[in-house]
Amino acid sequence: MGKAHPDFRIDHSGKSANAESCFVNFYIYAHTHKFGVLMSGIVTYGSYIPRFRIKPEEIARVWGEDVDALKNGIYILSKSVPAPDEDVATISVEAARNAMKRKSIDPKEIGAIYVGSESHPYAVKPTATIVASALGVDFSLFAADYEFACKAGTAGVQNVKAMVDSSMIKYGMAIGADTSQGAPGDVLEYTASAGGTAFVVGKEKVIAEINSTLSVTSDTPDFWRREGQPYPSHGERFTGEPAYFRHTLSAARMMMERMKTEPVDYDYAVFHQPNGKFPSRAAKTLGFTEPQIKDGLLTPVIGNTYSASMMTGLSAVLDIAKPGDRILATSFGSGAGSDAFDLTVTDAIEEMDRQAAPTIKEMLSKVRWLDYAMYAKFKKKIVVGEGVE
Repeated sequence: MGKAHPDFRIDHSGKSANAESCFVNFYIYAHTHKFGVLMSGIVTYGSYIPRFRIKPEEIARVWGEDVDALKNGIYILSKSVPAPDEDVATISVEAARNAMKRKSIDPKEIGAIYVGSESHPYAVKPTATIVASALGVDFSLFAADYEFACKAGTAGVQNVKAMVDSSMIKYGMAIGADTSQGAPGDVLEYTASAGGTAFVVGKEKVIAEINSTLSVTSDTPDFWRREGQPYPSHGERFTGEPAYFRHTLSAARMMMERMKTEPVDYDYAVFHQPNGKFPSRAAKTLGFTEPQIKDGLLTPVIGNTYSASMMTGLSAVLDIAKPGDRILATSFGSGAGSDAFDLTVTDAIEEMDRQAAPTIKEMLSKVRWLDYAMYAKFKKKIVVGEGVE
């Protein structure tokens, strides 16, 4: 498996890596250590998953569906549900505060906050400003809300990394959060869930260096929701091969080609998780094994958290990662596109108090189950009279 600073790796045949591979890895090593240029990466991280859950059996009971066929088809055992007073703003704030608990960073040194979501609570008022106010960030701040379906959060990571690399800011925060929608009786109702993850990117005491990132993009109509519509539509056959698999596999392969790596060089691989089947199939197609993806595969137990999906999977990996671990992380957003990241965990992760904020494992263990009636009430799927809460 890959280790930190893979400057002089040996390939799988036991022979020395080729000259081009050596150059790429020497470049990473030199710019990080030899020439005094610090590589940017994740400085701290935090997630938030609502404790309320509903099982597919309960949803299927209401709609008369074959629950076994559904569970086998999408591999979902339960999904998270936001409480009535939770939305993308509150979830983003919780995730951001959890990130700040793990690392002593002056909020006023955060120069940018970008929140990616497809369920922002306001059509006009930004979520990022709410997060900034809750954290006590300085008035001099770059802030914006991002939209690119489920990869809006990772687009924010790329942006703050570029700003850190160019010395425009010292630290930047990128958040992916959603309280995703699924029409009653639609297949999305079994997967659309809620959660959020925040990453702070900087150059000091980096716990996971971002060795490289890239994106692929096309105009693919696999999933959409127009302004004013309460629930999204999906393009059926377009959601698989033309959308998710084409973009996810292409971005991951392009990253491994750029870094001169193979699946065996990574300790972990994390992919966007619209359901439990798609990321498992993508990993297998690329040549990754079950042990490489199991720790970051969360959708079977929390559902699809949309913009938070891949980021929360990566958060689960960072909860347990060791110095030297290599990670390939690839997001996907309908419409469509994918962002790929090659990361290396550093020694600084051992200095971080990862228990200072709830880990993913801890959040998964604190569950309150809902029946469909309470779920529908929480998700405001029932039209009620004025003044009724």
